[in-house]
Amino acid sequence: MSTSSPAAGTLSSIPRFDPREVPIVDAGASLPAVPPERLAIAALRAKLLSPPAWEPELTGDRFRVHARPVRSAAVLIPIVAHPGAATILLTERAAHLHDHAGQVAFPGGRTDPQDRDPVDTALREAHEEIGLLRDRVDVVACLPDYLTGTGYRVTPVVGIIEPGFELQLDAFEVAEAFEVPLHFLMNPRFHQRRHVVHGDIDRIFYAMPWQCEQRQREFFIWGATAAMLRNLYRLLSA
Repeated sequence: MSTSSPAAGTLSSIPRFDPREVPIVDAGASLPAVPPERLAIAALRAKLLSPPAWEPELTGDRFRVHARPVRSAAVLIPIVAHPGAATILLTERAAHLHDHAGQVAFPGGRTDPQDRDPVDTALREAHEEIGLLRDRVDVVACLPDYLTGTGYRVTPVVGIIEPGFELQLDAFEVAEAFEVPLHFLMNPRFHQRRHVVHGDIDRIFYAMPWQCEQRQREFFIWGATAAMLRNLYRLLSA
């Protein structure tokens, strides 16, 4: 999610820390994974279009960094409909960026005045960041908003994408785009709760480290991105 311009009115600064080094306080293995049949594209689409009664587990970060008014933003949660093994498309932000450098994120960003609604914001940002064409995305649902510590009220927009799309990354903002198996992300065995006390921050956050064999490296999914995935898990397991 690109929200890269610094803002005035700082309440406190976010101390820099490596989330990989933050202690794990709960590995989440006590909860069941979403059953495979619920992760089939037809079942996903049906549940997202007509969701059961459920509540998001996480609605925002437990700290605020800026005193400015809350700003609107949206991200796209792109589910790629590979037969029998759906994935979620994620990005890794460029290392030089001022905010959230090198972090794993959904494509997305803050709302522009010309955007009609959060769906418009998410699709525009996805096209700008990774070259994903609007007509490749079948938007099926919006999850509850998430308030970030940097003062953005983010609407997660869930869309289904058929395989075979082409991407063109904005090299200034995005270092990589990659796919993570949906069954991995929807299994609490891989949802770590970590607790950091550092400077002004006392924070518990989720992390979902994923070992990518194809690239022979780890992608460390954490923070707001992991929180929104956790909410998606809560919906699909309801």
